[in-house]
Amino acid sequence: MSRGPLPPENPPLPPLLLPPVDADRRLRGPYTAGGAIASALASVARPELVARYDIELRAMSPDLDGLVPARRRSMADHLPRAERILVHAPRRTLRLSNGLAEFVREHLAETGPRTLVVENVHQADPTDRELLAVLRRRISPDLLTVVIGEQAVPEEPLGPEEHDVRADELEREGTIGARLGAIPYHREHGTDPRRAVEAFRVAVERCLDAGCHDAVAELGLRALPLTDPAAEPETWWRLLHSTATALGSLNREDEAEALFDLARRTSVSPVTHAAAAYSTGMLKVRHHDPARRDLDAALAWVNQAIAISTLLPDPRERAFKLGFDLNGRALVEVRLGNPAKALELVQEAVELAEHGLGPGEHPIHRLVLLANRAQLAVMLGRPEDALEDLDAVIAADPGYPDYYIDRGNLLHRLGRRDAAVADYETAMRVGPPFPEPYYNRAEIRFSTGDHRGALADLDHALELDPEFVDGLANRAGLLAALGEYGRARADAESGLALDPVNPYLLCALGQVEMAEGRHKEARAAFDQALERSPSLAAAWASRGMLAFETGDPEGAVADFTRALEPGADPALLFNRAVALRAAGREEEAVADLTRALELAPDDDDIRRELAG
Repeated sequence: MSRGPLPPENPPLPPLLLPPVDADRRLRGPYTAGGAIASALASVARPELVARYDIELRAMSPDLDGLVPARRRSMADHLPRAERILVHAPRRTLRLSNGLAEFVREHLAETGPRTLVVENVHQADPTDRELLAVLRRRISPDLLTVVIGEQAVPEEPLGPEEHDVRADELEREGTIGARLGAIPYHREHGTDPRRAVEAFRVAVERCLDAGCHDAVAELGLRALPLTDPAAEPETWWRLLHSTATALGSLNREDEAEALFDLARRTSVSPVTHAAAAYSTGMLKVRHHDPARRDLDAALAWVNQAIAISTLLPDPRERAFKLGFDLNGRALVEVRLGNPAKALELVQEAVELAEHGLGPGEHPIHRLVLLANRAQLAVMLGRPEDALEDLDAVIAADPGYPDYYIDRGNLLHRLGRRDAAVADYETAMRVGPPFPEPYYNRAEIRFSTGDHRGALADLDHALELDPEFVDGLANRAGLLAALGEYGRARADAESGLALDPVNPYLLCALGQVEMAEGRHKEARAAFDQALERSPSLAAAWASRGMLAFETGDPEGAVADFTRALEPGADPALLFNRAVALRAAGREEEAVADLTRALELAPDDDDIRRELAG
């Protein structure tokens, strides 16, 4: 009997997307691989597709400025660096990676499957490692095969003079990417420490502006030992401050505080001491580990910053820095439970900006103050004042997505659901993709009965960020309500692995345990949730249902009563009425059913129970 040829052990790979990429961060710093992908595809992809992802492409390959016009821009893009005071959140790079993944996926859907080969991944910046993980997670292997290599051709050792020559050559080429990786690397190993410091300064500033905190921390810590604070005090302080800022964003608060301590020991500049005091206070109040937050210490440090800034001789510098410090103290006051005091402080900062700064000076600082004033107005029950401020902020900077989230949340609270959804959908368009607008739109869809639409939004939010704990909690609860207990348990357990005492996740887990008949485990989960959040109505309501199911109507009544504390709800009143009736408290049961029917006059279940 004849036999045909055996199939190959490994099928051939699709054609290369681009020549193999060297991801070594010493070449181009952050996004060494991402920049190569962006540069290769921006020149061949459809112009409409390139325009749609302009922010991501330009961020990953800053040398694409001439090829990719900036379509989506915020106010910060037009300002000098000294006035771009907002520091990107650590998840900014995840937004960029998601955007590039969507760009690549759409391009490949038009051109066909490809293979991406990336070498020297062990030397890659965290931004590239994050990007590769997102590409693998979000693009089907039928479209993109990612081949990872740990070692490319070993680099040839260079002497100090040869490093000088290579740095000179790269500077003449004028590429921005080389200034973030190769030029600092060669200058550091060259013969002139002062030129190395300047190369590091440029790279650190650009990386901080881009939100590449790991690169800032690494470059800054390499640069500081080369910098003489006596000879170059301004450069030294800027490097130190940028490095400490990045360290704080990376959950490395102890290292950040050590740098500010170094600044206090080294400098006698009032501006430096005020900024170090303010920054230390913010480390204390925002510490990533809630158990290590120290509000008293934060208040002491920020008051020291205010005291120093009050004495600054230049009136415009004083107006800006003092307003900045007052705004920082407002955050401490909020955490201390004093929102009214916080509002006074922010208002004082607003007035300082209005009267002490030049026309148009520090516009982002002014917008931050208005946005913070809006948040405080919401806390104090003045939503219309808050809406006025947020309208002004968005009118001034319509390209900044986060403000749309704030206003959308406020509009939702005011019952203006369509307007809230419009703001969330604008946030989806004006910046790189991030989960919050989908998460928030899901809440509105759920509240209007569109549970499948809500689930689709939560699915997308968690596709963008699988570690988005709030999204896991809401999806777990929604899946439990839909009877998809296996998926609900998976979400709850995934979320609890990230945040073991999250009350919403514990509540969702309890709902799953209850549905699957594990009453003891369900009660333990509800109890833990209520220990962490005694006002969590969903946990009280769920524990009440569990008590009723296990033959404890009086316990159910008590729990439903706690669940009703935020306000009357027809479903909860109905459940309490059933429990009251089972406990022999007929008059109270009728009262609850009567009130429930007033709130939901079309509910046939309430009407039947009342008639019975």
